[in-house]
Amino acid sequence: MDPIVDAHCHLADPRLYPDLDGALARAAAAAVRTIVAVGAIETIETDRLTVEIAERHPRVFAAVGVHPHNAADCDEARIAALAGLARSPKVVAIGETGLDFHYMHSPPDAQERALRRHLELARALDRPVMIHCRNAERRLCEIVRETGLPPAGGMIHCFTGDAGAARDFVELGFYVSFSGILTFKKADELRAAAKVVPEDRLLIETDAPYLAPEPYRGKPNEPAYVRRTFEAMAALRGADPSALAARICANAARLFRLPAA
Repeated sequence: MDPIVDAHCHLADPRLYPDLDGALARAAAAAVRTIVAVGAIETIETDRLTVEIAERHPRVFAAVGVHPHNAADCDEARIAALAGLARSPKVVAIGETGLDFHYMHSPPDAQERALRRHLELARALDRPVMIHCRNAERRLCEIVRETGLPPAGGMIHCFTGDAGAARDFVELGFYVSFSGILTFKKADELRAAAKVVPEDRLLIETDAPYLAPEPYRGKPNEPAYVRRTFEAMAALRGADPSALAARICANAARLFRLPAA
């Protein structure tokens, strides 16, 4: 079984953390070689726990940030706390940050301020930025064109846009990551987008415990299930699975500056 990567999941989530050892064992059995665990949701304690998890497990790495849903809480104290956590060598990205104009759990101006602050932090710390974008592709591109992508690059996680948005993000320098939504029956537009992302900018993820792929849809997601998304991606692109797996792992290693496995 070819090694693959889960480029974004939430191991500190209460639906995953109580069975963390089991989830990591199942991921290993599915040849998920590398996992990037993301804090960002709710309070800074989620980020702290995520970093602790990464420091305990050699092939788990961490990202720290403030989710756009919680952007109203992204003050300078929170940014300073993130910078402190990012001193850990296991923190390989800043985020997830971004814009979510679908749910609007935080006002748009608060989301934009938080996004800009994360872009500044990623630049200052020389880390890639991990972006959440929902119904806000145009505005996100405008902001990144204005500020510039941090030199370490960035990733659009759980991409949900169309082929045009995918091309725009690639042009800006982003990697584009696809989740289990790729397997959903009505996701034809997303599958069309997945075909246009260059192979050297392609990533896959679970966003666990959210968005389990078919045939697990409706159940809590976990890193092992990224294998199903990978299989769907290889079939969709008509790619040799071994070659595509190696390319995606190399993409993750390059973006996140991961040590050799």
